Amino acid sequence: MTIKKIDQLITPVSASAKATKQIKGLKADDDKTSASASRKNSSKDHVDAINQMFAEFELAYHNQYHKAFPDEGALSLAKKYWLTSLSIFPPELLLAATRELVLNQPFLPSIAKLVDTCKSGQSLFGLPKAHEAYLEACRKPSPKSAQDWSHSAVYLAGKATGWFELANQTEGQIFPLYEYHYSQLVQRVLKGEELVVNASKALPESIDRPLSTKENLLRLKELKSNLKI
Repeated sequence: MTIKKIDQLITPVSASAKATKQIKGLKADDDKTSASASRKNSSKDHVDAINQMFAEFELAYHNQYHKAFPDEGALSLAKKYWLTSLSIFPPELLLAATRELVLNQPFLPSIAKLVDTCKSGQSLFGLPKAHEAYLEACRKPSPKSAQDWSHSAVYLAGKATGWFELANQTEGQIFPLYEYHYSQLVQRVLKGEELVVNASKALPESIDRPLSTKENLLRLKELKSNLKI
């Protein structure tokens, strides 16, 4: 089954509460029965993500899935446990990790495997590692905003750190600051935010300026001559 067909069958993470209830075994109210940490960290979007995750698992690993979860009771218990264990990760990252495993792993993944995939989840969003991003920010020529970046977060972290500082301070001095700004932007990306680089406006082909008194007199003289005044 192609990924396009899977997408047509799975409800997006931002689906309504009505759509969430179409996947049996876990509802938004179910996390009231989970541990206090889960109640604090999980959300309606996390519930939707867990439901979508299990729906994709069922499509990709049909026989293994029904062997692991033979009835509604086992499935409901598993969903609640996975919700408790995975609510520390943004829903968008959970779904990206799920898709990565479905496409590349022939066996039904464990929680541990999903956690490992989430921990290395920057690459799932096209985000380079912090030091690679730092080197890219240092090496790009000016104007920085006009360059092609591997990810907008690389540019925005450089802008927040300061291009002058990146160019004039040693790596030992400036990298920690760049890494801090980059990590903040990475978290925003993992939560689903789209970062945008605002390119600098191009300079106009010509710049209008007022004529001097001498230039005005010359033009007036030319005009009178042309009109034979």
